[in-house]
Amino acid sequence: MKRCDRKVDIGRRWFLSGAGVAAAGAAAATVIPNRAEAGPQLARLSYPSNRLASVGDLKPNEPLQVAYPDADAPGVLLKLGSKVPGGVGPGGDIVGFTTICPHKGFPLGYNSSDKTLNCSGHYSRFDCENGGQEIWGHATQNLPQYYLRVDAKGDIYAEGVDELIYGRLSNVLEG
Repeated sequence: MKRCDRKVDIGRRWFLSGAGVAAAGAAAATVIPNRAEAGPQLARLSYPSNRLASVGDLKPNEPLQVAYPDADAPGVLLKLGSKVPGGVGPGGDIVGFTTICPHKGFPLGYNSSDKTLNCSGHYSRFDCENGGQEIWGHATQNLPQYYLRVDAKGDIYAEGVDELIYGRLSNVLEG
């Protein structure tokens, strides 16, 4: 039997692999924003505004333990020393994150040498200088980062979170 070398009859495998690539490309195009459209993240979860600390309470590269949006959600404020994505304050270097690993809910510890939050359970690591992006481990999402605001007196307020906090089914607080 003579084979067609022009792939007019491409066969089931070629068709399915091509369809899979096309579907993946279409899905990625709807999820990944264009650089020109980059702005506030669509996943923002609005919680009530809470005062967490004052700029004067923070020391460079030393975590300040906080809780947001409620007492059952431990977190940390960090003054990283250089401007970072999502950073606020005079230097744009103050960020806040939940300290609950999004993989299985283990507590995270801060490593000041490389400015990461690290999970003791399954060793996920999150880059605090890059919006809590996962750089290693089993987690399937980045670390939830607080939306922060600093007022004229230097008080730091959290006004939302960019991801769902581990163990929460929604962004609604019961009360």
